[in-house]
Amino acid sequence: MSSAIAVTVTGESRRRWWVLCILVAAQFMFVVDAFVLNVAIPSIRAELHATIAETQGAIVIYQIAFATLIIAGGRLGDICGTKPVFLYGLLGFTLASLSCGLAASGTALVAWRATQGAAAALMVPQVLASIHRLFPDAERGRAFGAYGFTLGFGAAVGLVLGGWLLSLDIAGLGWRTIFFVNVPIGAVLLYLASLLMPALPGQPGQRLDMIGAATLLAALVCLLGPLLVGADHGWPAWLLAVMAVGVALLATLWRIERWVEHCRGGLPLLHLDLLRDRGFALGLAAVFCFTFANLSFYLVMMLYLQLGLGLPALQAGSVVLPLALTFALMSRIAGPRAQRLGIAAMLQGCAGQIVGLLAVGIALAGGASPRILAALLIVWGAGQAMVMAPLYGLVLAKVPAAHAGSGGGVISTVQQIGNASGVALLGALYYEVQAAASARAAILASLAALAMAIAVTSLLLRTLRERL
Repeated sequence: MSSAIAVTVTGESRRRWWVLCILVAAQFMFVVDAFVLNVAIPSIRAELHATIAETQGAIVIYQIAFATLIIAGGRLGDICGTKPVFLYGLLGFTLASLSCGLAASGTALVAWRATQGAAAALMVPQVLASIHRLFPDAERGRAFGAYGFTLGFGAAVGLVLGGWLLSLDIAGLGWRTIFFVNVPIGAVLLYLASLLMPALPGQPGQRLDMIGAATLLAALVCLLGPLLVGADHGWPAWLLAVMAVGVALLATLWRIERWVEHCRGGLPLLHLDLLRDRGFALGLAAVFCFTFANLSFYLVMMLYLQLGLGLPALQAGSVVLPLALTFALMSRIAGPRAQRLGIAAMLQGCAGQIVGLLAVGIALAGGASPRILAALLIVWGAGQAMVMAPLYGLVLAKVPAAHAGSGGGVISTVQQIGNASGVALLGALYYEVQAAASARAAILASLAALAMAIAVTSLLLRTLRERL
């Protein structure tokens, strides 16, 4: 009897890891698509006659659509179960990728990228929620290590893959192949997920908090939308007023959620106990500052390598390849290491990132070659891997399993707000300094801003450690 139980447990354990492979593969596809467009921007502008606002919009709208809807997507997973919501999100993402590849104008590309981001808002929170619910504490560090690997390695692969596909120019499709490649991958993942992913129970009888979802959507659109167009319009007063409306709507969300929970007896969009937890709030602030320096780092590096140094897309993408390999290696040990050392491991990672940025800045000021630059980026990659997955795991650990989808959605929302804010503000800083001085001055100013964001992340983690 005991041997039969052992076989069952072993089989279930093995299945968990296969399911994790499917989940992180879908997450990997999402992350790659967040970064791959950076390399293709010059080609897209040339073929579609797209404006600067449209090309930047194709990057940022992906993040905005994702950020504004992901908490609702996470809560849908809590209510309906993670499997059906994940499958619908993956199907929508795959079809939207096909449509992006078929886009005939910059406006159409921006619209389909928004659809991609919205579909990802259904798919991605189920990844964190499933890890949280499928893996016991002893295995969760390794599972989050695999998750963190997809976040950082996917970024670097997106840049290298974009350059490689552009260089190959398969069937004369050019930049369109960076979207078409998602279609067969998405189809395979849909088939495997439908077979292997367990149907984790939801909360039948509950309904999605539409009032809270609509309020949050309006608030985030008001906050993030101006970041997309602010630089092009010179930040007029009306845009700042729109952002103020967004802040006001967020402030009212607490009262709305309390009303939903206490007066209507429903399931609020946000788990209110999390909002009362100051440690959770500090963790979210650290996630914001850390991700502010994530996607924006790759954007300004690609701008400098391609437009400042004149490197072709493939060579520019290859500069970050050592970074990607380093991230892959460090991600395998980052989770277990953080379980042993706690927040100290993440603080060491922040220090490594700052040292890497300083080293890259000094090298660029001295006119270093792309090979030297690629070697120095290894330091940044190692530090990034030491922080990314452990930070998400630390914040998510405070979330009850029944609210894993909503909690994962909150973390992912803050992550994408950080990404979108970094791209918009660092991109604007780069273009402004480049126009006023030079490309080298622009990249140095951007690296200084990135170092400041990581320094604030470190300060927040120190504060959080004192509270534990």
